[in-house]
Order: sequence, then structure tokens, then C-alpha cells
Amino acid sequence: MFAEFAAALKDLDGFSHIFLSYHFHLVTRVRLSVVPFLDDEPRGVLATRVPTRPNPIGLSVVRLLEVEGVVLFIEDVDIVNSTPLLDIKPYVPEFDHFSPERLGWLITARAKAKEKRSDDRFA
Repeated sequence: MFAEFAAALKDLDGFSHIFLSYHFHLVTRVRLSVVPFLDDEPRGVLATRVPTRPNPIGLSVVRLLEVEGVVLFIEDVDIVNSTPLLDIKPYVPEFDHFSPERLGWLITARAKAKEKRSDDRFA
């Protein structure tokens, strides 16, 4: 982060997880229908986590390990290096935790998620 935002990071290190919102800066085209890498069937882009979206804003929950000055050390990242960060918010279980009732097309594909890696089809 830029040094002028250092004061904004005060107390963030007390949280284990944070939301990062960011700009999909490498996306050069919008696709309304895509074949996600966990599936073989075309899906509406808004029913996926594919970056080629009409609005190039991404959202991820990551584990915050440490804050050192203006540097955040994080894990469980699904963001490309040098992606422009728009905002950071703490994960608050009382507001942010819920159990979904429906998982749509992912109900059958989600078993593959742990071992599957992106094949860069959306780069």
C-alpha cells in the first residue's frame, strides 16, 4: 500500500481474514457466457467467478498473516500479482458468515475445486 494510507491499516492485524476488492486490470474483453475451469458446460458469466465480467471488479476473502508497515502478508490468494487494490475490509463472522441453501451448477463440480488449478483460459 502507499505510505499515505498507513494510518488506515491501524488495528487490521487483529483480524485473521479480510476482504480485498480489486480491479481486473488484465481483462481485455467481456464475455457473457463462459466455460468455467471447474466445468465443461457454458455458463452465464455472473454465475461464475471468471474475470471477464461486464464490471471488472473482483472480490476475494484472504487470510491475513501480518501487517508490517504498509505491507500485508496474506494467504489463500486468487489474485494476479500487481492487481490494483481498491479496498480492504475485515471479515466479521456475525455479518459475513452464512450457509448457502443452493450452489447451482457447482453442486457437482465443487469436488474438483481443491485440486484444480486455473488453465489461464481467461488471461
